[in-house]
Formats: sequence, structure tokens, C-alpha cells
Amino acid sequence: MMALLASAALDPNPLFILPFGLLLLSIATLPLLAGKFWEHYYRHVAVGLGAISVGYYLLGLHGGERLLHVGWEYVSFIVFIGSLFVVSGGIHIGVKGESTPAINVLYLLIGAVVANLFGTTGASMLLIRPWIRSNKYRYTHFHTCFFIFVVSNVGGCLTPIGDPPLFLGYLKGIPFFWITRFTFLPWALTVGLLVTIFYFIDRQNFMRASAAVRAKETGHEEWKFQGLKNFGFLGAILLGVIFAPPGWREAVMVASAAGSYFTTSKPVHDANHFTFHPIQEVAWLFLGIFATMVPALDYLEGHAAGLGISHPAQFYWLSGGLSGVLDNAPTYLTFLAAAFGLQNLALDNPAHVTQFLDHHSLYVIAISLGSVFFGAMTYIGNGPNFMVKAICDHAGVHTPSFFGYVARFSVPVLLPIFALVGWIFLR
Repeated sequence: MMALLASAALDPNPLFILPFGLLLLSIATLPLLAGKFWEHYYRHVAVGLGAISVGYYLLGLHGGERLLHVGWEYVSFIVFIGSLFVVSGGIHIGVKGESTPAINVLYLLIGAVVANLFGTTGASMLLIRPWIRSNKYRYTHFHTCFFIFVVSNVGGCLTPIGDPPLFLGYLKGIPFFWITRFTFLPWALTVGLLVTIFYFIDRQNFMRASAAVRAKETGHEEWKFQGLKNFGFLGAILLGVIFAPPGWREAVMVASAAGSYFTTSKPVHDANHFTFHPIQEVAWLFLGIFATMVPALDYLEGHAAGLGISHPAQFYWLSGGLSGVLDNAPTYLTFLAAAFGLQNLALDNPAHVTQFLDHHSLYVIAISLGSVFFGAMTYIGNGPNFMVKAICDHAGVHTPSFFGYVARFSVPVLLPIFALVGWIFLR
């Protein structure tokens, strides 16, 4: 299959990395600075910048085979996240009653596990509304932030399904359960520290609530699940991702998504406010990202030694730092390509991937942890973050501003934990 072919080495002019940077900068800033313009023209921006890279590779470098390879990876990526999006939209969780701090901690822990089965986007969409409803009498900024920390980002670090960067690594040839083996301990430590901090903050919030509210918050919530048959479609997607070869894998995911959509009742979709708009936006943006990132990836593979970074901890902090302010999926591939380039290996060569994992696995661990964990640093670090904020705003509950999120929550809470993780596991 095309996804398994290694393309010939190309050495693009570094000026053609500029469209990649411009697109990521646009994604990061235009929704905040020119929201209406971005809403109407984001697809034009993505396709226009992508066309520059495609034209350069076709006419300047004669790299048509390279573009076909990337095009197939784009199709696999969109089919993957789209199928999870559709299936998660067919499951509705209804809740009555209010949660205690202990129940909230259990909810976040469950969310951290579910994120590896539905992806952080699917888990966030599935769980954010019950989270709001079960805490509605005392919902504050930190409820939004810790949900984003745990469910929308850090939780999805155990499988390629969990977060888009890891699935891109899987498409490059990293075995499915390899990431689980090497990231479980950092994942467990980080999730454990986050929910512990959350518990003490939530406990203070709970004790400040009125006696009437505390009397209601007995932890005896009533839960109602609709659309449970969609877990069967989810299982089919998981089996397809793990065992089916390229081509068949995508067919299984498309069939599962179609089966889920057409067999889910309209009341369930209505209860989840399900529309295709979010996945359409992701598809257009990543079309541009996949096209514009090709020159950046190829240049890094050929010139990684001149960047001055060589230690896994440096890759952890640099990939993490960029993942916090840019989308973490292309950031992951960019630094993974740089790490391969340091060893004179090619990321698109399956034999080189196996060799790299055997002898330089700490680089992959560092880049994976940095890209997934640091996506929680801002609302723009990972796709689900803004979706969660939008749902909370629509529900009329408290969400911090962009800079309030960073200054009051992500920097003081996340950075010390991430520093500890890096010191323990990447020395």
C-alpha cells in the first residue's frame, strides 16, 4: 500500500516551510483576533497555503510520489478521527444529581481511560455535558480546566487512538501497543497528580457551598445511557486499527461509522447536539496542514544535526512548548522527523522506524509525552480544548479567558508536574 512505501529523499528550500508556519499561526491566532473572518474563510486559507507546497513539490522537486504517500496518510487520519467522532456522537450519557469531590475524581479517572478508546476528542464530547450537569450548582473555572487537562489531553497518552499525534506515529510504523508499554508509568504519575490536586481544590469548593447544596451532593447520581450498541461499532474500529492492513483498516472504520450513524436514533443525536461541522473543520484544516508540513518534515530529516538539539529531554520540552501554542499533531511529526534525521534515518522508511525504536526509543517517548501532555497548556494546543470551552460557554458555566487559563491554571498546575515527569523518565 502507498502508506508503506518509502519516498525518495528530497531537500526542499527552507523558504517553503513558511506556508506551514503561516497556517499554524493562523490556526492559533485568527479565531481570537478575527473570528468572523476565520469562520467563513478558514478552508480557503488552508487550501491556499497547501496549494503552494503541493505546487512546489510537483513542479519544482518532481515529488509526486511523496505527495501520494502523504495524501494516503491524510485519508487514514481523517477516517480515523471522523469514525470516532461519529460513534461517540451516538452515545448519550444522562445524569441527575450532583457529584461529591470523590465522585468527580472517579469521573476524571474514567475519562482518562475512555480517552484511549474514543480518542480525546470523542471522550471530551461524550463526557463534558454530564460533567457540567453533575456539578451545575457549584461549577467553577477549575472544573473546566481539569477536565481539559485530564480527559482532553493527558489521558489519551496510552494508545494511538488516544491522541492524533500518536496515531500519526502509528501510521509511520510504530507498533500499536509499543506506546502503551513505554508511556504507562508517566501517564499514571501525571494523571494521579492531577486528580489529587483537583480533589483538594474541589473539596474546598464543596465545603464552601451552602448546606442545602451539600445535602444534595450525596454522590447518589442517577445515570442513564443511550446508544450502547455503538460500543460494538467502537470495538470494530479498535479491531480494525490494530489488526487490519492499510486499506481494509480504513474500510472497517468507514463502515463502522456509517453503521453507527444510520442506526442511532434522532433523539440521541439531538441530545448530544450532534452535527458534522466540527469534523468538517478539522478535515479542511488538516488538509492544509498535511500539505504544508511536507517541506518542514523533509528539511528537518536532512538538516537535523544543525539544529543544536540532541538530548531526549530537549525534544520533550521543545515539542511540548510548540504543542502548547500550535496544533500538537504536526508538531509531533516535525520533531520525530528531526530525531530520525540526527541518526541519518528516514521517518518514511519502515526498516528505519524499526531500527530507531530498537536503539533510540527514548526520543520517541520524549516527543510523544511532550506532544500529548503539553497540548493542555492552552486552548489551542489540542482540538478538543476549544470544543470543551465552547460547550461550557454555551451551557452558561464558568470558563477562564485564554490568558486566564494559562496564567491561573495551566502554568502553575501543569508545568511543575511536567518538569517532574521529564526529570524522572527522560534523564
